[in-house]
Amino acid sequence: MATKTAAQRREQARIDYDAFLRNCPTNQLLGRLSDKWVSLVVSALYAGPQRYSDIGRRIAGVSPKMLTQTLRTLERDGIVSRTVTPSVPVRVDYELTPLGQSLAGLLTAVKEWAETHFEEVRTAREQYDGENPA
Repeated sequence: MATKTAAQRREQARIDYDAFLRNCPTNQLLGRLSDKWVSLVVSALYAGPQRYSDIGRRIAGVSPKMLTQTLRTLERDGIVSRTVTPSVPVRVDYELTPLGQSLAGLLTAVKEWAETHFEEVRTAREQYDGENPA
């Protein structure tokens, strides 16, 4: 077996993780991260640890099933950690891991961009719809 140079290893890694390829794991990860509930949960947890009910109250419209599913997926991916404190009733807190913290700034910036620029987007949509009737 031939030894690869550092440049060859970098080139192989670039090929192995090409998000433009449908079957690439990074493509699948981008699909998960672009989910609106993921963005909102990560942004909500950016402020610090929170209980399940606090997250649910903060994110209008998320169902308990979808919140649970999103938190489990984020925990599996190493973005969120779950801490159970034995008490009556049991207390469960969620918080971002260091990996989640590195993602939170990006997703929070996207959320803030949407909040800041929505009127411009709405205007563009209305203009487009006026010029391109269905």
